[in-house]
Amino acid sequence: MEISKPFGPSIAKVIIPEEIIFSMNNYVEEIITNKKKSNDLDFGRNLAGNVQQEFRLDIEFMKKNNWAEFLGKSCQKWLLEGHNISLKKFEIISSWIVRQFKNEYNPIHYHGGQISGVGYLKVPKDMGQTIQKNKKVQHNGKLVLIDGSKKFLCNPTYIITPKVGEFYFFPSYMMHTVYPFSDTTEERRSVSFNAKIDDDSAKLK
Repeated sequence: MEISKPFGPSIAKVIIPEEIIFSMNNYVEEIITNKKKSNDLDFGRNLAGNVQQEFRLDIEFMKKNNWAEFLGKSCQKWLLEGHNISLKKFEIISSWIVRQFKNEYNPIHYHGGQISGVGYLKVPKDMGQTIQKNKKVQHNGKLVLIDGSKKFLCNPTYIITPKVGEFYFFPSYMMHTVYPFSDTTEERRSVSFNAKIDDDSAKLK
C-alpha cells in the first residue's frame, strides 16, 4: 500500500488481486449480454456520469469474489497506517461499474458515506491526443481529485492516470472528475464504491 498526502486528506493506492479483476470482468461481460440483469442492476440514474453504462454489483457477487473483504481490509490498513485509526465498522453502501467510451465523461462530483474509492479493470492503450499538440499535461481519460483551492506550496488537484489493477481510496467528500478521451473504440472500465465507517473513526482527529 502507498499512502500519499498531496494536499491535505490522504489517498491510499493498492493493487487489486488478479483473480478479482478476472472475475469482475467476467461478471461485467455477463451483465452486458443479459438484458434483464442489465436493467435490474442499472445504476446510472443515481450517478453523475455521462457515460455508456453504470450498474451496481450485487451483494452476493461481492461476497463470492472477495471484493467486499478486499475493500474492508484495505481501508482498515489505510486508516491504521496512515492515521492511527482502528476501524470498528465498515459497511459498503454500494459498489458499481462504470463503462466509459470515447467522448464520455464524469463531471465534478462527490460521493456519500465517509469512504470512497475507484480502481481500473480495463484501460485503452491510447486515449488520444490533446487538440493543441504542444500541451505539457495530457488529461484525456484521467481522474482528477480536487481539494480546496490553490495556495502557496499546496496544489489543489491530484491527477491519476488509470492503470489496470490499481485502486485508490479517498474521503467521500472529495470532489473529483474524469475527463473524456478520444481516438479509440476501446473501453475504460472502472469499479467504485461508497462505505460508512463507525462514528469514532469518522470524527475529526
